[in-house]
Amino acid sequence: MTLRFVTTNPGKVREAREHLASPVEQLEFDTPEIQAEDLGAVAAHKARAAYRHAGEPVVVDDSGLFVGAFDGFPGPYSSYVYDRLGIERVWRLAREEDDRAAAFRGVVAYCDGEEFAATPEPVDRDAGDRDGTERSPDARTGSARRSAPRSRGGEAASREATRERRGQDQAGDERATATTDEQVRGDDGDEGLPVKLFEGVVPGEIVAPRGDGGFGYDPIFEYDDRTFAEMEPDEKNAVSHRGRALSKFAEWYEATDR
Repeated sequence: MTLRFVTTNPGKVREAREHLASPVEQLEFDTPEIQAEDLGAVAAHKARAAYRHAGEPVVVDDSGLFVGAFDGFPGPYSSYVYDRLGIERVWRLAREEDDRAAAFRGVVAYCDGEEFAATPEPVDRDAGDRDGTERSPDARTGSARRSAPRSRGGEAASREATRERRGQDQAGDERATATTDEQVRGDDGDEGLPVKLFEGVVPGEIVAPRGDGGFGYDPIFEYDDRTFAEMEPDEKNAVSHRGRALSKFAEWYEATDR
């Protein structure tokens, strides 16, 4: 069965094809988003909307840069911060910190309108908006309806999690253990429409911009002595957060009869 990867970036589709034996086609659809502290909630919301639009199995992703010294910020708001500040200003802020540890986190969300078999991972039954505010796709460039919510407890937890992940990097043949998955059901009118989530994390450090490749924050995110922008696409895909999430998704998907 053909999978529809919902994105305007053909590079993501090429990356997905490297991991999946099943056919993958691009589907351009402006998915609505919610503002939320949890990447999974955002990805699940987009996956439900995309499935309602396409009426067939869809894959979407959401990702963010989590900087330890900033208590995990920008995190789910990375696109907004990138559009407003750019990587040079983010670097100027980070260079003042003694600890510039960071992590890229990505979530791949799959929805086909069917139920999922039970897994050892937790089942989140309170996804939906999760106290978030829905926003249109162009809200990433500044028209979000409210500012990013922050809480001292959440910030501290995010910072600790980022630092903990830095010591949990996996070798290439262990990337599946660097991801988690869960079933998400929303209370936004899609009761009974679960979304399967797969998360990938890659630890690194914020550095001065280097390299001409990649996109987004790649020039200031260093992994294994090179920024993502200095890597060839296949090198980056082998270690990236999205690659890790896609690897886990592909393992699960190819093992099912969906």
